[in-house]
Amino acid sequence: MQNFQTSLDVIGNNISNSNTTAFKASRTDFSDALSNSLSSTVQVGSGVQTSAVQTNFTGGTITSTNIASDMAISGSGFFLVKDPVSGTEYVTRDGSFTVDNSGYLVTSNGMRVQGYTDSNLSTIGDIQIDGNGSTSTNSDATYKGYSVDSSGTITVTMSDGSSFVRGQILLEGFTNPNALTSAGNNLYTGMANAGMTTSAAVAPGTYGLGTVRTSALEASNVDLTSEMANMITAERGFQANSKVITTSDEMMQDVINLKR
Repeated sequence: MQNFQTSLDVIGNNISNSNTTAFKASRTDFSDALSNSLSSTVQVGSGVQTSAVQTNFTGGTITSTNIASDMAISGSGFFLVKDPVSGTEYVTRDGSFTVDNSGYLVTSNGMRVQGYTDSNLSTIGDIQIDGNGSTSTNSDATYKGYSVDSSGTITVTMSDGSSFVRGQILLEGFTNPNALTSAGNNLYTGMANAGMTTSAAVAPGTYGLGTVRTSALEASNVDLTSEMANMITAERGFQANSKVITTSDEMMQDVINLKR
């Protein structure tokens, strides 16, 4: 009953996050518990145990938002972000980014997106989108806007029409993403345990990683139809196991009554 309750908790979490950007559904895996040997040829199982809760990292549907700072990964990989206060790094599939007052590209909870921060694409740090590093010969030219291509390269446009490469968004890949630990807010930690495919974040479209889609977001990969069917199965399993307890209690009561 406890293990079926765990399964129901996982299903409930999936259903509640069916509209969460880039959410990845999980499933509960069961295995049989150690059997009791009554004799050399007779064994009785002692129940079930939860062997793992696996996360399905299959990509969700990518939908257009018409917001320039929204980004989605078409394929495998994760955005690398950093807490500006603690310096802790996380990975995420949630690309609902904004540009803050200081020009930093940040997540909805203030984590700064990591990547190359210079036009030479050599220094990795907090990505900042502004007019610094402009190659314009017009001293009065000011920052006007930016664009991001499928490789994550950020091109800034100045008021005089000139443009230059400001930096590049990088992605991180893992050989075993199920080893990542959810930290809430669509963030994951435990990158070392998940087996990073490269020693550092790399450009989108390289090392088998996906490309960046701008003005778009990845939807949750939760299949509500499957989750509802799984919920019914888990609920019936819970009910059946509770009936076993009731039946066992009635049998014990009958044994006690025999003595009377």
